[in-house]
Amino acid sequence: MKSLVVFISMLLLLCFQCIYGLGSGESGTGVVPSPPRSPDGADLRSSVGTMVGTHFAMFHQGNTDKCAIVMNLSAVDRCAFVKTTQDCSMEESFINYLKMTFCLLPPDLTPLTITLCIIWLLFLFIVLGLTASKFVCQGVTFLALGNGAPDVFSATVAFSRPHTAGLAIGALFGAGIFVTTVVAGAVSLVKPFTVASRPFLRDVIFYMAAVFWTVVILYRGTISLGETLGYLGLYVVYVITVITSAYIYSHQKHSATRSSIQSSTHVPEFQSSESDDEAILISNSSIQEDYDSEYCPLLPYCESTSTILLSSLNPVDSRIWRRKSWRWRAIKILKMPLEVLLLLTVPVVDPDKEDRNWRRPLNCLHLITAPLVCVLTFRSGEYGMYRIEDQFPVWALTLLFGLFLSAIVFLTTTNNHPPPYHSLFSLLGFVVSAIWISAAALEVVSILHMLGVVFSLSNNLLGLTLLAWGNSIGDSFSDVTIARQGYPQMAISACFGGIIFNMLIGVGIGCLMQMFNNEPVVTFVPAGLLTWVLAGSLGLSLVLSFILVPLRCFHMGRSHGIFLLLFYTVFLLVALLTEFGFIHT
Repeated sequence: MKSLVVFISMLLLLCFQCIYGLGSGESGTGVVPSPPRSPDGADLRSSVGTMVGTHFAMFHQGNTDKCAIVMNLSAVDRCAFVKTTQDCSMEESFINYLKMTFCLLPPDLTPLTITLCIIWLLFLFIVLGLTASKFVCQGVTFLALGNGAPDVFSATVAFSRPHTAGLAIGALFGAGIFVTTVVAGAVSLVKPFTVASRPFLRDVIFYMAAVFWTVVILYRGTISLGETLGYLGLYVVYVITVITSAYIYSHQKHSATRSSIQSSTHVPEFQSSESDDEAILISNSSIQEDYDSEYCPLLPYCESTSTILLSSLNPVDSRIWRRKSWRWRAIKILKMPLEVLLLLTVPVVDPDKEDRNWRRPLNCLHLITAPLVCVLTFRSGEYGMYRIEDQFPVWALTLLFGLFLSAIVFLTTTNNHPPPYHSLFSLLGFVVSAIWISAAALEVVSILHMLGVVFSLSNNLLGLTLLAWGNSIGDSFSDVTIARQGYPQMAISACFGGIIFNMLIGVGIGCLMQMFNNEPVVTFVPAGLLTWVLAGSLGLSLVLSFILVPLRCFHMGRSHGIFLLLFYTVFLLVALLTEFGFIHT
């Protein structure tokens, strides 16, 4: 479903391009079409060489993207241009998608190459979602980190590169609007409910503060180290507030329980999303225990090492497979190679299981594969290919070190009992899964940059549509499913908690990386109405939620859901009209 949505959105953007008449020079000729003009004669597009640079949120180090001129050249000259232009290098990604687009196949087959890149983009979105949901979430405590990992890594990667900074702004703001309108509206339509007042107001207020702070900084055009640390500090304050409120609620609940026992009166109920979360976790835990106990063997037996390894690498549970539909099975078959690869490289420690998911042969194999993934994936394998004294490669040294550790662990442990240091594997799993997500996010940003150059689309538009939808659509379906199962308060809490994490951590870490690489103060160059459409729409949606939901006594019904969906439709229409020049200043 995620792939279908992203693919349809790409087709819509291409239709807008065709309708509006944007194109490139004729194949094999030196004719360069003139850019379209508005009624008063002003160019609706930036001049050649400054298309990406004049869009919002570009850093001062690269406020022009010379690679954008490639579409104004003849088809036969484009390959040579991208090979010799520094802005087209894409050194940080594994694949130079601009060279792939214009040099892999003859010019007449360029549309085929672009189609292959779009299919690869859909696969990368699956990598992001699968790694975050099945591996990051299992290794850390805070669920927001797992849900927001694709958004945060995409934003961090985009901020660290001058020509793609607009993708981060578009993705963070676009995902915020999408979640607070489409997802919240869908939850309201599926399961009308009364939202918990205090958690809802808390999340909306913190998110409004984050958005307002971001808008002020973008309006000023600069952000200092202190303000960047303030972003991270604001999220720390938010987490402390959530923990404190949960503690107060728990204390009130226990006090009420004790007084109820003493007076034999009815225990008062406190409406809170934390209570729903606790009840769901307890319910799911007990259901899972009953389910597992049903299939426990009657007599104990010892599995061989090879059997444990093969069963650990099998991503299909035969009990679940028999109950699923053919559509689920087809999707599962497509994801199986990726899941096997992740199982081979990412250790997962599950504290809910009696053996904490200890798989001796597989965990020993992780000590070999996980370090290799880190050195061969981080920064496109740049460090892994480095040769010590120009002779011994780093990846070979890492392999030998992994073999040594694996042999020690294998000889000093057993299949049945995890070692005392088994919890350290969770840290290794988190690092490796973060490396996988970072690498996939880097490729996503590079592909979107290529699509922006080829179709003359701004990074802001690509960020608020493809990148925001691709990163958010999986969590959106999860939230709607949770609401349909009868837990809409949990779904709403996940909506706002995740986007607060994405904005504060994404902007904070992204700017810190830019500061460490360049100047202590990051400078933005705001130039484009689309940015203020994004910021204004997100701020308006939050203000409306802050006003309308309390006026309705915190009841989110179907009428409110329809209103939110219409709001996003209007926003998207205005954003597209602004991007293609129909709305301009």
